Amino acid sequence: MTQHAMNTPITLLTKAPKTLGHLYSLGLQRVFDLVLHLPLRYEDEGHILELSHFEPGHSGAALVTVVSREIRHQPRRTLHVLVRDNSGAISLRFMNFYPNQLPLFEPGRTLRLFGELRAGFHGPEMIHPRCYPYDEHDALPTGLTPVYPTCAGLPQHTLRRLTQKALSIFDIDDPLPEIWRKALGLPGWKNVLTTLHGPQNKASLIPQLMERLKFDELLAQQLSFQHYRRQRTLQRAPALHKTHVRTSQLLSQLPFPLTDAQHRVSAEILHDLTRSFPMHRLLQGDVGCGKTIVATLAALQCLDSGYQVALMAPTELLAQQHHQRLEAWLSPLSATCLLLTSQLKPAEQSRIRQRLSDGEIALVIGTHALIQDTLRFSSLSLVIIDEQHRFGVEQRLQLTLKGPHGMVPHLLMMSATPIPRSLSMSYYADLDISTIDEIPPGRQGITTKMVASHRRKALMHHIRVACQGGQQAYWVCPLIEESESLNLQNAQDTLAEWQRIAPDLNCGLLHGKLPTSTKSTVMDQFFKGQLDLLVATSVIEVGVDVPRATLMVIDHAERMGLAQLHQMRGRVGRGQRGGTCFLIYDTPLSDLARQRLKIIYEHQDGFTIARQDLEQRGPGDYLGSRQSGTPLLRFADPDRDEFWLHEARRYSEQWLDQNPHEAQQFAELWLGSRQPYLAT
Repeated sequence: MTQHAMNTPITLLTKAPKTLGHLYSLGLQRVFDLVLHLPLRYEDEGHILELSHFEPGHSGAALVTVVSREIRHQPRRTLHVLVRDNSGAISLRFMNFYPNQLPLFEPGRTLRLFGELRAGFHGPEMIHPRCYPYDEHDALPTGLTPVYPTCAGLPQHTLRRLTQKALSIFDIDDPLPEIWRKALGLPGWKNVLTTLHGPQNKASLIPQLMERLKFDELLAQQLSFQHYRRQRTLQRAPALHKTHVRTSQLLSQLPFPLTDAQHRVSAEILHDLTRSFPMHRLLQGDVGCGKTIVATLAALQCLDSGYQVALMAPTELLAQQHHQRLEAWLSPLSATCLLLTSQLKPAEQSRIRQRLSDGEIALVIGTHALIQDTLRFSSLSLVIIDEQHRFGVEQRLQLTLKGPHGMVPHLLMMSATPIPRSLSMSYYADLDISTIDEIPPGRQGITTKMVASHRRKALMHHIRVACQGGQQAYWVCPLIEESESLNLQNAQDTLAEWQRIAPDLNCGLLHGKLPTSTKSTVMDQFFKGQLDLLVATSVIEVGVDVPRATLMVIDHAERMGLAQLHQMRGRVGRGQRGGTCFLIYDTPLSDLARQRLKIIYEHQDGFTIARQDLEQRGPGDYLGSRQSGTPLLRFADPDRDEFWLHEARRYSEQWLDQNPHEAQQFAELWLGSRQPYLAT
C-alpha cells in the first residue's frame, strides 16, 4: 500500500451511510485508520470442545446436533434450541431472530457453534452463539477470529469484511526505509498487518509485531515535533538584547538571593530571548522553587528592549497574586504592570485594552480575558503562561498570534507539576525544558500527617490552639455548600462550625463563586495576618503564597489526586518556619485511595510524586488540557517503551536531514489532521 493509498477515505470500502456513520464514530475515516483498528482479542473457532468441557463464563467452539426448537412468547418472543453432543446437552437462546434462520435449527441437523457458556435458570445455556451448518466434509476454520472494538449497530462481521477488503485490494508497501527496519530487527509492515488481523495461531502473535507498531507511532510523533521545532527557527520573533541595569536593581532589592538553579534556568531563558526566532520553553519546578522570579527576569529583559509582556494565569486568584508580587518588584523600577480579568467593569477593561493597543502598558497580567479577539497589543514580545496544563492548546495559540506584525512572540510556559523524563521526551519534545531542581535555602520542609475522620474534632482543637499561639491555617473542603448527592464536608458549614467552637479566632471563607473583590479582600486579610484561619475550597491549590501560614488541613483527602494534594500541601511551609499538612480521610479506603495517600505521606519530592501519578493515571489524564492538541499514543507507552522512544528520536532527526518530504509524509500518515497543534 502506498502512503497515498493508505490515506484514502474509508468511503472507498463502503458507501452505506449507516456503516460509515458508525465507522466515523470510532474515529475510522481513512483506510489507514481501519488497518490500525486492531482486535481486542481473538477467538479460536477451529478448536472443537466437547460440551462437558465448557466452563461457565468461557467461550469455545463445539459440534452439536439439534434436538428440538421452540418459539416461546413469555415474557418476550424467544427462540429456544436444545442441542447435544456425545458428552451432554445445552440450550441456545435467541432473543432476536428472523424466520429465515429457523431452517438452520431443524431437529437432527449438525451445527458448528461458538459462544460463551452461562449458567441459565434451567441449566447451562448460550445466548446468541454464532451458528453455522456443518457436515463431515466441511473443513474446520483455520486461524483465529479477530474481535474488534466496535459500537452498537456495527457488527463484528462487517468490521472483519472491511478490514480484509482493505488488506486485499492494496499493495502494502512498507513506509519505513528497509535499511532502518533491518537494523532495528523489526518485521515488515505487510507481515505485521496481515498477522494481527488474521493470525494462524497464538504463537504467530510474536511480540515483535507490536514492537513495530510502537516504533512507527513514536517515530511519527517525534518527526512531527522535530519538524515543527525546525519550522519555528524560520519564524521571526523580536530579538531582545540583554540588559543589566534594571535586572541588577531588581536582584538587589529582593529579600533573598537566587539559587544556583534559578541562575541557570534564567540564563537559558534570557539567551533564548536574544535570538530572532521564537522561544518555546517550559519552565518546570516543584512547588515553592521560585519560578515566578525567573519569569519576572525574562519579562524585565523584554521591557528593557521596549516591548510588551503578557502573563496569563488560569484563575483570577492566581492572576491577582502574580500582579501583587510583580507590581511590588517592578514598580520601583518604573515598569507599568496592570491586571486584566473578566471581572473588571467593562469601562475599565476598555481603558486597559486601549492602553495596551497604544503601548502605554508594558506588562499585563490576566486570565482568559487576555485572549479576547478585541484585545490588541502594540509590541507583544513575550507570552508567559502559568500552570500551562490548565489551558487548551487553542487558548495558548490565540495569545501567541497577538505579536507584532510579521512576528511571533516568545513563549514561556510554567508548571509546578514536574514532567517525568519519559513524557518530556515524548509529549513535550517540541519544547525546550528548563528545570528548577533546587528549593530556596531556609525552607524547613513540610510534615504530612494522616488523620481518620473520626478524629476530626480533636484535630480542630489542635488547630485552634496553634492559631491562638500565632500560627495561621488553611482548612480545605471539597465542596462550597451542602450537597444532596455527596455526604462531604463543605466550606460554608465548616466555617460556621469554626465560628461556633472558636469565637476567639478570626476566620474567613474563600471559594470560586465569591465576587472578585471579596476574594481579593479575604486573601489580603489572610496575607496581612488579620485572619487566623482560612476555610477554602481547592481554589487555593495554586498561586497562594502566605509565608506565615504553617498549617494545612485537607478534608476528604482520599477523594483528591496526587498532584492536587501536593500542590495544596505546598501552600504552607513557605517561610522560615516549617509547615504541617493534615490529611483527613474517610474509611474504608479503596485500594487506589490508600495507595495515593501512602505516596503523598511518604514523599515530598514533586518529581517522585509526578512519576507515581503518571503510573496511576496514565499519560492521557496526566497531561490534562495538552491532550486536546497532542495525539495520545495508542500502542506505545513512553515509560515502558523508552528504548523505542530513544531510537525514534534518533531516526527522526536522520530522516528529516536526509529526506524531509518523505519523513513528513510518514508523520502525516500516522497523525492525520492532528498535526497542526503540535507546535503549541
